[in-house]
Amino acid sequence: MAAVGTMAAMGPLPTMGALPPLPTLGVPGVPELKPLTRYDAMRLGPGWSHSCHAMLYAPNPGMLFGRIPLRYAVLMQMRFDGLLGFPGGFVDRRYWSLEDGLNRVLGLGLGCVRLTEADYLCSHLTEGPHRVVAHFYARQLTLEELHTIEISAVHSRDHGMEVMGMVRVPLYTQKDRMGGLPNFLANSFVGTAKFQLLFALKILNMVPEEKLAEAVAATQRPKKGAIDHGGGAAGHHHHKAGNELARAGSELGERAEHPGMLHGGAEQHLVGLEGDAEALEQVGLGADEQGEGME
Repeated sequence: MAAVGTMAAMGPLPTMGALPPLPTLGVPGVPELKPLTRYDAMRLGPGWSHSCHAMLYAPNPGMLFGRIPLRYAVLMQMRFDGLLGFPGGFVDRRYWSLEDGLNRVLGLGLGCVRLTEADYLCSHLTEGPHRVVAHFYARQLTLEELHTIEISAVHSRDHGMEVMGMVRVPLYTQKDRMGGLPNFLANSFVGTAKFQLLFALKILNMVPEEKLAEAVAATQRPKKGAIDHGGGAAGHHHHKAGNELARAGSELGERAEHPGMLHGGAEQHLVGLEGDAEALEQVGLGADEQGEGME
């Protein structure tokens, strides 16, 4: 009883094992995913699938054009479906631990890297009809080690099949506010890859949070239509060539009344018009190709 009185006088005891709130992304324009601890993720029932992916990165002292700091080299990969993602995949928890399953997949795509629980960064519940918890790992390497992995990936089993190639993420933003990270974020990403990239860049202090927000906001601004400019140029050439063809037709009509004149200047003019027609086709083709590239 004395012990109870003493505890009452001391007030409520702090909850044992209380943890601070899990970090969130907090970047406007990017939907949040629900974070959970590794421990809670491992307690999920058999109805949940587990995916494990890894971000490999290295400090990079390089300067683009001698003036733009690269800061870090971050590896992602172009997948078979044209989407960007991180190395990794689904892990069957019946047979593999998270790290063993992840390393098995990495061995197929990269060939020479093994991660441990010390590289674990976060877990998130994904949105959608499938019950998937996405685990994410991050390993800092030297730039030389990262380059060795890039070379090894070319000779891995999955290269050219499930993996089209490795790419480095540009972490800078150029003066036009689109070149670099904003343009990269405008690509299509698989699953949680875009969220995990932004989350890791923030949590690991690789890019300031305000810069991440600016890069995401830039991708959501409407782009100026290069198609209109291409179409305007093509229309101008069509109009000009049409006027010249009409004028040539008028001249030919006049010279038809004087056959002797037809084999002189008119013939040379026709040759010039044929060149204009070829140039017109090239302009039209260029505008079409430009339009396709902008879709």
